[in-house]
Amino acid sequence: MQTQKNDAIRIPVSYHSEWQDGFGARGWKIDASINDPQVIASTAETGRNIPTSVFVHDIVDHHLCGLALSGHRNEAIALTLLELRTGSSPIPDFTQMTEEDILRGNVNGESMRTFLPASLMEQVPQKIQGDNKLSIGYLTGLLGEAELKQKLVEHFVYLGKSGLSLAIDQWNKTGLDFNERKYIGLCIQNILEQIDAALVQQKPETLHGQLQISNHDCRLILDTGEVYVAQSTRH
Repeated sequence: MQTQKNDAIRIPVSYHSEWQDGFGARGWKIDASINDPQVIASTAETGRNIPTSVFVHDIVDHHLCGLALSGHRNEAIALTLLELRTGSSPIPDFTQMTEEDILRGNVNGESMRTFLPASLMEQVPQKIQGDNKLSIGYLTGLLGEAELKQKLVEHFVYLGKSGLSLAIDQWNKTGLDFNERKYIGLCIQNILEQIDAALVQQKPETLHGQLQISNHDCRLILDTGEVYVAQSTRH
């Protein structure tokens, strides 16, 4: 991530019609995340209640806030930032991650020992604390799945809120206005929708370029020389 004198930053991005990463998805990735096996490419498609795509979330709520795109702790903070930006509650995602990952003994980015709050981990016998699945299995048996699930969702909420200050500090170091995040996200979304229409017609296998972001506009500058531009709706 390179800061520009005019407070615009440039993020190298790549597009593949089919990524050979085990997922096979079509779409865009930030170059900094290409070697992360947990990151799936995304297009301009938005969620039901969120006006921007996963790719915008990766940039605005993760990358520009100094958060890696994978890791449950990072995602807790990024989803809390997404709530600030769009009003979308992170609780459904926290619940899904709890059910599909944590309760099955899978923690991305760290061990169960460091992820769980001390109040839970201290109840796990020392001899099994190094084993994620045994640790969560013991807690499930001790507390019951419903109570443990509630405590884990509450922990996600805590992690998200406790990481906000540092994430905001990292954003401010880019030179971008934190109060413009909503409009910057919509600006990037506009760019993605512009180029996605062209991609469906032209069907290129790969593309590479620089996503340039300022408080006033966004530009996708492709290595081919093509430029896609969108103005911030605030300006």
